[in-house]
Formats: sequence, structure tokens, C-alpha cells
Amino acid sequence: MSTANDMAEMPVQLPREPANAAEARSRYFNSGNAFNIKLPAVPGHIFMDEPAEAMKMEKTGFINCDQSQKMECGFAATTPLMLARYCVVKAGETLDTTLVNTASIWYVIKGSSSLVVGDEKATLGRGDVFLLPGGVTSEITAKDDCVLWAVGNDPQLKFDTSAPVTGKEAAVQFVHYPADEITHQLDVVYSSNANASTSGHALIFSAEKTEAARNITPTMTLSLNTLKPKSAQPPHKHNSAAITLVVAGDPAYSLVAEEKCDWSPWATLVTPAAAKHSHHNDGNTRAEFLIVQDGGLYYHARTMGFEFY
Repeated sequence: MSTANDMAEMPVQLPREPANAAEARSRYFNSGNAFNIKLPAVPGHIFMDEPAEAMKMEKTGFINCDQSQKMECGFAATTPLMLARYCVVKAGETLDTTLVNTASIWYVIKGSSSLVVGDEKATLGRGDVFLLPGGVTSEITAKDDCVLWAVGNDPQLKFDTSAPVTGKEAAVQFVHYPADEITHQLDVVYSSNANASTSGHALIFSAEKTEAARNITPTMTLSLNTLKPKSAQPPHKHNSAAITLVVAGDPAYSLVAEEKCDWSPWATLVTPAAAKHSHHNDGNTRAEFLIVQDGGLYYHARTMGFEFY
């Protein structure tokens, strides 16, 4: 009497006698061995060496916040679907910022520069935010030494080998959010009271093409979150991953899955999807931090899962 093998132990099944190349490419799994792949966890981490290297401003180029080896990912990635990077542009030099993604969200940490995006131009200064469409020729030319921070969905396109759509059908256009306008809009937010259902005073960035979804791109969200002196954002979780740039806060820290992550100037904090986390400002001045999430995906799928503890 023969004993059947456990389905979970079976190898991939190949077609018996394929009649052509298309049939030969088929593969078959079962309900036991198709769902037992264990992927490495997304590390919660705070990048401090990368901003320190960027602030030395030694040479023009990109410095990735890369966790691909820990995630066993075949391409540069900070989280499975997003890549954060610091960008240095030396005075008088030009950096090609044409990237293979749907979009990238940028923040100017230091310096002034000119930006060319297709046939559009802008002058950039400290504290500016801007949105670049992927696949569109763009470059930054520095007037003085510049440091910028950017997050794009490059890994998302690498994962399914997609190419950015450009032209009128593109989901994203170039958008510039000058620092003085950001300050004004945040003041407007602070003129209203937060309630128990909000996560404090935060400015949410959107764009003409994505106004209805209240996101900055179809898949990514951007917010400038704040904490008043001697205050904290309560513990919470959500199904999107978050990449956070420390803009101001001394002393301040985050708790990510019960691990304390002390803030340092311009550090990048990674909060894995569904991880319990909170943010704390122990200082006497307002803390500010930019948060990029792949939240647009989860809002669209109705699976954001935001929840306070």
C-alpha cells in the first residue's frame, strides 16, 4: 500500500508533454507548497551614516538607504516598494535626476539650485518640496553645495519590470511646493484644533492629478507631521510602510515595535508595515518630520488598516 506524499513537500510540477514553447513555460503548484515561502522581514531601522555622508558634500551623486540584502531583494530598496536616497550636488555641477519610477518626492535639505524637468524650470531653495514624474528627463544644477532627500517607488517598478508612462497619460506631473508656501499652509493647519480622530497637526501634500484621492501620487502619500513641545503621537499602526525624514526635533525619538530610535538631524527612519510605532518630542521646540508611505496602494485596496492602540 503506497503512502501519498505531503503536498507541502512536493516540488514544482512541470507539464508532461508540452506541444509548444508556450505550454513548456507552464508550472504547477498546490495549496500546500504554493504558500509556504517565508520572506525576510522588513527591518525597522534609522539611517544615520547616510545623511552624515551626504552632509560632508564630497562629491555629486546619490547615496541610497538600501536594505535590499536584509530583505533578500534583487534591487535597491528601503522597503519592498520604496527607495529613499540622499542626493549631493556640488556647486556648479549638475545631477541627472531622470529616474525609472512612477514618481519621486523630493525635499531640499541644504543649498540653492535650478531644476529642469522636461520643458519646465524652477528655482529650488532650502525647505522646498517637489514631485518629479518618472521617465521624464530632469536635472539639478547647484548654485552652491546642495543636499536633497528623495523617495521614489523604483522598487515597485523593478518588482514587476514596469516602465513609467510619460506624456498626457502619465499619472504624475512636475509639482513644486516652495518652502514659504509650506510654512503658510502649516500655519493654516495650526489655526484649527486637532481632535481625537486625527494624528495631530499635519500638512498633507496633494497634486492636481491626484486631488480626488488626496495623495501626492497614486501609490504614495506625503505628510509633514509635527509634534508640539513635550508631546507624543500615540502608538498606532497601518498596513503601509513608512519612510520618515527627521526635519526638526531635539531631543525626539520614535518607538518602532518597542525599539527606541533616537532622532538625529536628517536621519531616515523606516517603519515596517503593520508595526506598532509612536513618535515623541521631549524638547522645548516643535518637532517636524516628513513621512512618505506607500499608502495610496492600501487606500485604493481598502486595506489601510490605520488603528490607534
